[in-house]
Amino acid sequence: MAIQRTFSIIKPDATKRNLTGAIVAKFEAAGLRVVASKRLHLTKAQAGVFYGVHAARPFYDELCTYMASEPIVAQVLEGEDAIAKNREVMGATDPAEAAPGTIRAEFALSKGENSVHGSDAPETAAEEIAYFFSGLELVG
Repeated sequence: MAIQRTFSIIKPDATKRNLTGAIVAKFEAAGLRVVASKRLHLTKAQAGVFYGVHAARPFYDELCTYMASEPIVAQVLEGEDAIAKNREVMGATDPAEAAPGTIRAEFALSKGENSVHGSDAPETAAEEIAYFFSGLELVG
């Protein structure tokens, strides 16, 4: 397996409940390394640009409002097969369907407030990383 990078967000429901460290610990325990991280508070417009791929979906406005409701932690994770590993550690989008021990099974409040976001493909990871980080901020 090749070393790759992926993008991750610790979402507002998790930062509000002070779960950032517990979530990062799960990524690190799975062999992923944080190579960039920043805490920020998105505006609804910034969230809208980031989630633009979902603009036509009925949940888009609610998603953007939620993502602007509290700070987030944007991060870049690195490791062997990092995209798949991150998605495995996160668990299914719906916490009721997430495997025991995954982030969403342990921390998510609902399908909408599911504590984390992760890239789903190398192309998506590259776009999402570039939205939040300059090359100088990636210090792996």
